Amino acid sequence: MTYVQGFVTAVPTANRQAYLEHARQALPLFKEFGAGRMVEAWGDDIPKGKRNDFQGAVQATAEETVVFGWMEYPDRDARDRFHEKMMSDPRMEELPEMPFDGKRMIFAGFEPFVDVGSERGAYLDGYLLPVSAPNRKAYRDMAQKCATIFLEYGALRVVEAWGDDVPAGKVTDFRRAVLAEDGEHVVYSWIEWPSKQVRDEAWPKLMKDERMMPDGDMPFDGKRMVYGGFETILDD
Repeated sequence: MTYVQGFVTAVPTANRQAYLEHARQALPLFKEFGAGRMVEAWGDDIPKGKRNDFQGAVQATAEETVVFGWMEYPDRDARDRFHEKMMSDPRMEELPEMPFDGKRMIFAGFEPFVDVGSERGAYLDGYLLPVSAPNRKAYRDMAQKCATIFLEYGALRVVEAWGDDVPAGKVTDFRRAVLAEDGEHVVYSWIEWPSKQVRDEAWPKLMKDERMMPDGDMPFDGKRMVYGGFETILDD
C-alpha cells in the first residue's frame, strides 16, 4: 500500500485553466522531489449538506469550485522527505502565484487501509467522514466488502485511507470539515470510475443492492459524511 497526501481546496471557477496550468508547472518538481501519482479533480456534482459538505469544508463561495486531489508516496517517510525538499528548493518560489486562496486549502497525510483495483479513472467520487478509533476495524471490514461490490458495477479502484497526520488549520482543516469529535479520526476515500456515465448508471443499482447494507449499525455517523462527484483534470 501507498501513503496518501490528500487535499481539498476552493478555486474561483473562472480560474479553472489557470489552476490546471499551475498544477502542470509544479508537477515536474513534485515528481523530482519523490511524489508518485498526483491527481487533481474538479468539482462536478457536489451536493449541499444539512450539516456539512465540501463547500463548507473549504469555505467555498458561489463563484468557486471545490477541487479534490491527492499525491501518492511509497510510505510516510517518502512524503516527509518530499516536504523537506519542497520547502527548501528555491525553484518553488519561481512558480506563478497560486490562482486560489491557499489559506483555505486543507491537507493531511492518510494511511490507506482499503485499496481495491488498480486502474485509473476519468471521474471519481470523493468522501470525507469521521470514524472513532474503536470502530476502525468494523469500518474497514464494511469498506472492504463494499469496495468489491463497487468493482462489480464498473468502478476501477476504491481507496479508503485513515487519518495519520492531520494538522489543525488556522482557517479550516479536515477535522472541522467532518465536525470530528474527540476520539474520532478522519477517513479520506475515493472511488474511481471510467466515466461519469458509468458512475451515474451504477449508483441506482448500488442503492438497491442489499449487500451494500451493513450488518447492524453503521460504524460511523453518516450524517457528517462529506461527498461529491469530481472530474479528473490531471492524473500523472
